[in-house]
Amino acid sequence: MTALPVPRPLSAARRDVLARRIRWVVAATISYNVVEAAVALTAGHLASSSALIGFGLDSVVEVLSAAAVAWQFAGRDPEAREKVAMRLIAVSFFGLAAFVTVDAARALLGATSPEHSTVGIVLAAVSLLVMPGLSWFERRTGRELGSASAVADSRQTLICSYLSAALLAGLLLNSLLGWWWADPVAAVVIAGFAVREGWEAWHGDACCTPVAQLVGESERGAEQGCDDGCRCGDQTPS
Repeated sequence: MTALPVPRPLSAARRDVLARRIRWVVAATISYNVVEAAVALTAGHLASSSALIGFGLDSVVEVLSAAAVAWQFAGRDPEAREKVAMRLIAVSFFGLAAFVTVDAARALLGATSPEHSTVGIVLAAVSLLVMPGLSWFERRTGRELGSASAVADSRQTLICSYLSAALLAGLLLNSLLGWWWADPVAAVVIAGFAVREGWEAWHGDACCTPVAQLVGESERGAEQGCDDGCRCGDQTPS
């Protein structure tokens, strides 16, 4: 496991500026996810698109995950609430994956052709542009501040851009080439990402989860050795 680079000493004023930037980018990400979820779910229902519905539900779960972490740290003893918070997040992701997979399978087996969705295509394209920028900004700020949780959270935002790419590909293939099956296949890809995130959340007591890093588990994990194959926060240089 590669540890976070030791940040250079920062003045109190600089730390305050960086902390405000972190709060801003997290608030912006959550706000965007709320809008994204509303638009995707509405467009997905109108177009009978499993991929759009799955994308919208993933955005909802991302917001709920942030709310669970906020609830955890609102208490006097965050560590006491950690396991419950992570279990709630995991169950949400597993539920999302199950729903999307069943819906996609139903669409594939029933050969249900989703309709063209201009709104969905525009949403996926905008998200593909917005999410990497938010991820880069949070990652850069988090590394300067020396915040493992901010760096780890930036990776989650980057995952959203991968989902946007999968959604955009599925919608375009359906609209331009008439490959109706591309939409439910894209939904299965989204479900796969949800299972991955749920698995990591379920094992939230391991050293490589954002919440574990926030409560100081990263140092203990480094001492014990992180043998679950993850890397705490993707520490490649920016």
